[in-house]
Amino acid sequence: MPHAEEIPMTKIAISGSAGRMGCRIAALAIESEQFDIVSAVESANHPALGKDIGELAGVGAFGVKVTATLEHIPQVLIDFSSPDGTLAAMEACRKTGSAMVIGTTGLTESHQAAIADAAGQLAIVQAANMSVGVNVLLEVVAQVAKTLGADYDIEIAETHHRFKKDAPSGTAIALAKAICAATGRDFGEVVTYGRGGLCPRKSGEIGMHALRVGDTVGEHVVHFGNLGETITIAHSAHTRDTFARGALRAAQWVAGRKPGLYSMAQVLGLRK
Repeated sequence: MPHAEEIPMTKIAISGSAGRMGCRIAALAIESEQFDIVSAVESANHPALGKDIGELAGVGAFGVKVTATLEHIPQVLIDFSSPDGTLAAMEACRKTGSAMVIGTTGLTESHQAAIADAAGQLAIVQAANMSVGVNVLLEVVAQVAKTLGADYDIEIAETHHRFKKDAPSGTAIALAKAICAATGRDFGEVVTYGRGGLCPRKSGEIGMHALRVGDTVGEHVVHFGNLGETITIAHSAHTRDTFARGALRAAQWVAGRKPGLYSMAQVLGLRK
């Protein structure tokens, strides 16, 4: 009998490879046997430089050392580093022509402008959250907000681990922006970050609240309420593997795509 055609492995590099997300991406990529990690990158002077990415990820020696620059050209570079690390990774990909998956959060408007510019040359998937469930949630909350109308108050609460550096989370911001886009609101004008003292609720505002508790992986809750009822839509991530698997799925999807800035909704077929 003829052998089934083998699916070629996707060659990837991981930027921020020694971080929590980088290690889980590496571990799942190695275990899946669908990816070939050709380079593992960290910032200069990082204590993980020179160490084997497989050993850092807890799956045994893999034969790829963590370096400060790309050692080999990948089809796709997966970036979960830092805002400045993302810019450095983009410049490297401009030279190699590699596609990118960007999951780094805490990016400023100038960072976003740089990503949009790079997307003229590179195929880039960017998402504040790579979870399949969260990206479905983004579509759902937009539709709910549009259907319920202006009479319903909207509050967003997110909870993450004590080590998270940015607040509110990129996912909470994405949820608010999805709601604003669906209801014709201006994100910069309607979002209120926390409350204190005398602060009566304004019509049309979206409350945003960030909690940092222990080792919580990630929880997002959106409340819609008027004077007669409340609708609550929530998502909880139990493990970082949720995000890592989404990032790897995005890497397979974006490999070989034409330049452009793509979303996880496109990766998942939720949008064209």
